[in-house]
Amino acid sequence: MSASDPSMMKPRRFAPSGPLRGRIRVPGDKSISHRSLMFGALARGETTITGLLEGEDVLATAAALRAMGADIARTGEGAWSVRGVGVGGLRQPEGLLDMGNSGTSTRLLLGILASHPLTATLTGDASLSKRPMGRVTDPLSTMGATFTASPGGTLPLTVHGADPAVPISYRLPVASAQVKSAVLLAGLNTAGVTSVIEPVPTRDHTERMLKGFGADLWVEEEDGERAIRLRGKAELQPQTIDVPGDPSSAAFFIVAALIVPGSDLVIENVGLNPTRAGLIAVLRQMGGDIEELDRREVGGEPVADLRVRHSALTGIEVDPAIAPSMIDEFPVLFVAASLAEGRTITSGLDELRVKESDRLAVMAEALKKAGARIEEREDGLVIEGTGGDPLPGGDAPVATHLDHRIAMSMAVAGLASSAGVEVDDTRPIATSFPTFETLLEGVAA
Repeated sequence: MSASDPSMMKPRRFAPSGPLRGRIRVPGDKSISHRSLMFGALARGETTITGLLEGEDVLATAAALRAMGADIARTGEGAWSVRGVGVGGLRQPEGLLDMGNSGTSTRLLLGILASHPLTATLTGDASLSKRPMGRVTDPLSTMGATFTASPGGTLPLTVHGADPAVPISYRLPVASAQVKSAVLLAGLNTAGVTSVIEPVPTRDHTERMLKGFGADLWVEEEDGERAIRLRGKAELQPQTIDVPGDPSSAAFFIVAALIVPGSDLVIENVGLNPTRAGLIAVLRQMGGDIEELDRREVGGEPVADLRVRHSALTGIEVDPAIAPSMIDEFPVLFVAASLAEGRTITSGLDELRVKESDRLAVMAEALKKAGARIEEREDGLVIEGTGGDPLPGGDAPVATHLDHRIAMSMAVAGLASSAGVEVDDTRPIATSFPTFETLLEGVAA
């Protein structure tokens, strides 16, 4: 997806359309969808998946695994079958592996490839090709893999897998579930015990799912930090997986229902993994009415239906320690804060500057265009809310910089504005939430 051709862009104005009501189901969790395909491809036998997110990012993962010998087929809506080749069984791809816009596909596949005796070149779109991969390639290099990257450590990037790879104990310098996962996935085909030490807990889907697939993985406390250990040369067993709804996708509808007067919305089957549910805790702290119905466990992951009602929100100082459990939800939290009573202060968000876009700068600029009062700081935003009054909105289109979460966050802002908000390009939304606009029209009708 190129930013350079304005004729390809799909602008859209999102305007107030009344309360959000009814019941919806958001697409399957993106993190779990990626891992279901990857671990299924590394198991021996057939893994069946329902509820898979069929966005462009996840399809890029499927295509790359197919190119390396896994038999992956769609059997129905959200239903997929994966016949795996076993750990160590991936074969040399014949062409380039195109990751599209998907940072998750790229970083996790680099981990898998690092301990397979093959050479592969990964490419991506203009946005992904700006994102540095050094945080992943540095630890993988110490395991014996070698990398030839473009200037700045970006894609296109060629990986030469180690044969044999060497187990390492790696302490994460910065909280990152993707770096942790890449090292653990490299450890699958590495004799011995690979360890990752986490100073701050991050998303634990990789650990939960690898255990579910039969990997010898355990977690220890070490000087107050999490030490995740994996015994290599693993034999993964195929699984039946029902992917829970993505909390990052549900986030847009949770915030929309909280800030649009009269809303009363049920979002079904939302994954509530504690390492992902930070946004819900923060919104409740701000006074948000979010009720969990029918809490249950699906495939090792906690799930519930969420009932969300319009609420008078109050600004707070967000504890930076909660950031890793809601890092992708900050753009839409900034929208909620813009409608709250008083001031919301966020900090410790340096990670947002190296996402699909610099999400601090881009959201500050977009929300200011919509009439919000924002101060951008080095590691966060300070937002003076309207006290529940709608944002002014306006005619000037907001720039999304090919970032799906910016586009959806500003769509939500448009629902709680007087004049509406013009989003310059809705195409990126398809990378993570292809049905977003249709669902939004349905509940706001």
